[in-house]
This record gives sequence, C-alpha cells and structure tokens, in this order.
Amino acid sequence: LSLIGSTLQGRRLLLVEDNDLNAEIAATILEGDDAYVSIVGDGAQAVEAFAANPAGTFDAILMDVVMPKMDGLAATRAIRALDRPDAATIPIIAMTANAFSDDVQNSIAAGMDAHISKPIAFGILYQNLVEQMRRKGLEEGRSDVGTA
Repeated sequence: LSLIGSTLQGRRLLLVEDNDLNAEIAATILEGDDAYVSIVGDGAQAVEAFAANPAGTFDAILMDVVMPKMDGLAATRAIRALDRPDAATIPIIAMTANAFSDDVQNSIAAGMDAHISKPIAFGILYQNLVEQMRRKGLEEGRSDVGTA
C-alpha cells in the first residue's frame, strides 16, 4: 500500500544507513512506492557510490548522520565538493536520532536539504523527499519531478 500514490515511481534513491534492519525497512517501504533504492552502509561508500555513477543517476540521497568510518555530515560535504553538476543540487536528507536544533543546524551547514528524526515517520520522509526533488527539479528546469 503506497502512502502517496506514485510520486516516487521510478525515482532512484541512495539510502545510506549502517543499521541493516533500518535500511531494510526503509528500502522495503520506498520500493513499495516503486522507487529504486541502492543501499550503502557508511558515508565513505555513499561518496564512492555517488561519484562512481553518472550525473543524474540518483534523484535523492537519504543520509544517516551517525555512522562508522565517515559520518553523514562529512559524506555530505564530500559529495557537495565533487566537481560535477548534480553534486551541488541533489537533495540530501538527513535521517538521525539526533533531533536537537544544533543537530538540524549542523545538517544544514554540512549541505543537507532537510533533517528527519528517527524513528522515521515515513509520511514526513515522503513529504520531504517530494518537496526537495520538486524544488531541485524546478531550479534545474525539470518539470517531471513529483508528477509521476
């Protein structure tokens, strides 16, 4: 059962989550809305996966903040620093149990577009995903974002 119709249909999402169960649950729900989900387990793998794929491969990144090796803030800064057009514009949404205003400010300062507290309320996640993809799509002149 889809929460929001087919808004995510065909969208390609990079899910960065070090907890296997959390990743599996999130991917199952997102794939239930016909999104394609690629899962990596830490920030370093996220930067590598983003950089290894052609520009435009992913429509958004869902980024855990607290992870081993490279946290989500460092990974976001690394992705934003890449020399390619989509690095600056891809929506990156923080997903974290750290929900204080300082945590939100740190996420935004690192280059994230939104901050969602765990446990994830998937209605809020969908709303943020659609809003960020639509906003970024409009900035890039794309009109097909969020209209599937």
